[in-house]
Amino acid sequence: MMTMLDVATLLGVGWDVVKDIFKRDLKHRFGKPKLSELKYIAIDEISVRKGHKYLTLVMDLKSGAVVLVGDGKGAEALLPFWTRLKRNKAKIKAVATDLIPAYIVAVLENLPRIPLVFDHFHVVKLMNDKLTEVRRKLHRELKDTMGNDVLKGTRWLLLKNPENLNADRDEQQHLEEDLRQI
Repeated sequence: MMTMLDVATLLGVGWDVVKDIFKRDLKHRFGKPKLSELKYIAIDEISVRKGHKYLTLVMDLKSGAVVLVGDGKGAEALLPFWTRLKRNKAKIKAVATDLIPAYIVAVLENLPRIPLVFDHFHVVKLMNDKLTEVRRKLHRELKDTMGNDVLKGTRWLLLKNPENLNADRDEQQHLEEDLRQI
């Protein structure tokens, strides 16, 4: 194993020549992955630099290979992928994505009748945000009518799995008392 600088020194060429050879080899081997075998894909975006520069990635969920790197994070970034996918006649069985509306619409337009699966992180985040919103609203309403801090400190108790409630701290009892007052 050698670094690119070691190879350049050994061959008597500049470092940039070795780098260019390496880049051409990588582009040749991985530049246009075959899409005909794709079954399950994931679509997501990543931030590549401060200033909101994004790339859209399409990944093969079976192999983990990135099959598209699109510029930006909108539906336009997926246009080259949809074209190649149709040309290769891939039989997609499911698509996983986060909750970006542009991705959802693009998938529904280009792969109708294919199951669309939302990633776990975003679904749980939405559920937690909604739970927090409802709990805060209830807390304000009950504090105004009952004059005490009902539901104060229950956020984490509501989010915990019931089997993980700590008996030493009477978390189950505390949660049940607060829920009875609602």
